[in-house]
Amino acid sequence: MHDGSPIRVAVVGVGTFGANHARVYRELQQQGEEVKLVAVVDTDASRADATARQFGCIALNHLQELHGRVDAASVAVPTVHHLSVSAALLAAGIDVLIEKPLTSTLDEADELITLAASNKRIAQAGHVERFNPAVRATLPLLTRPMFFEVHRLSIFTPRSLDVDVVLDLMIHDIDVVLAFAKSKIREIRAVGLPVVTGKVDIANVRLEFASGCVANLTASRVSTERVRKLRFFQPREYISIDYTRQDVLQIRVADSGSFSPEQLYRMASSTQAAPIPGVTINKPPVQSEEPLHAELRSFLGAVRHRSRPEVPLEDGRLALATALEILAAIHRHLQENNLNILQDSSR
Repeated sequence: MHDGSPIRVAVVGVGTFGANHARVYRELQQQGEEVKLVAVVDTDASRADATARQFGCIALNHLQELHGRVDAASVAVPTVHHLSVSAALLAAGIDVLIEKPLTSTLDEADELITLAASNKRIAQAGHVERFNPAVRATLPLLTRPMFFEVHRLSIFTPRSLDVDVVLDLMIHDIDVVLAFAKSKIREIRAVGLPVVTGKVDIANVRLEFASGCVANLTASRVSTERVRKLRFFQPREYISIDYTRQDVLQIRVADSGSFSPEQLYRMASSTQAAPIPGVTINKPPVQSEEPLHAELRSFLGAVRHRSRPEVPLEDGRLALATALEILAAIHRHLQENNLNILQDSSR
């Protein structure tokens, strides 16, 4: 158990993601959480200085300068540096939260898991959608999910173009679907294309699980609209999650229900529609909160109580393994159809 003093934290890498971590740590500190943002670390001295001034901490340019100063840190550097940065922090006795994707390769993920265990450190994978209030409100509703339809569409920005859309965006939904389905993947079919970059910008995936469950996932970073939705069906039930609105809709159908699909659609689409005997529409209560707030509070709780994180490194590894298999399937599809149009670095 950590003593009652504030947990001293740092953020390593203060680009877009890292700056958000610094902001949230500072907000949690101001809200009375037992945490103190001590430092930000970045190889870009001007960026580190600007972030430090904004959030009231010190700016450092080298990891070694954190030794003895902090108890825990968020790692938000480019993915290729996750292992080296996290390894140095773990060896220094610092607990870590590592942004997704966990590492670049499965060998690196395995090494990270081993290092966390051998150094007896808390290490959490940074899959923030797991902490979306709508996702958390859905967990008690799960019975036997059998079909998922997931869409994550974004308008193009020059952010995170060092990785394919599967590792950039789809991995969020891969992690959530794996957590909901709780079954091993039996087969993966995937297609994807580069559109404005040399890497996969849009992808569609079909996952078949040993349980018989099927999941269709689409991710795009070249869309004209922003969509973040997950829908799934389980026996006599349909559940829809809107990540952005933090909203959950549950439709339950009694075995003896007699109605037309049009009636059901009208009832689900409008609060003014007449109720249908045998059909129940429920909107579970959702405690609105920024997912990153919930994620960092959870991480700090694991640090303080020396408990297993809600999203352990093993979950991050599983999401990464699935994403890499999806990318391999996309490459096979492109090669089979003589569409060798990806940059070699995306392999």
